[in-house]
Amino acid sequence: MTYTVGVVTMKRRTILFLLIVTIALLAGCGSKSNNVSLKQAPSDVASLYKGNCIRCHATDLSGKMGDATNLQQVYTRLSQEEIAAKISGGGETMPAFSERLSEDEIDSLAAWLAKQE
Repeated sequence: MTYTVGVVTMKRRTILFLLIVTIALLAGCGSKSNNVSLKQAPSDVASLYKGNCIRCHATDLSGKMGDATNLQQVYTRLSQEEIAAKISGGGETMPAFSERLSEDEIDSLAAWLAKQE
């Protein structure tokens, strides 16, 4: 009887593991990509991004310093105004750009990042 209980427990664990793996795989399949693309940016915004943001946020906006620097779906977390405030004033690991970029430049970057749906 102990052997049967052990086999049942092992089967349940295996089924649970396979279910979790299947769900994880299905979550990534067929989903609509709403990621920001630098290719879609107006040329002036792309230039601003390349000159000021690419070092930390990467060419594909995936972030080089962990999830907090991933901008691919920043519009789901922050409004355009919040994005502009973050660019201007900085954050935990992000430097402030208020002295480096004009308000119009900051607003252009924020508008582009906020409209990527």
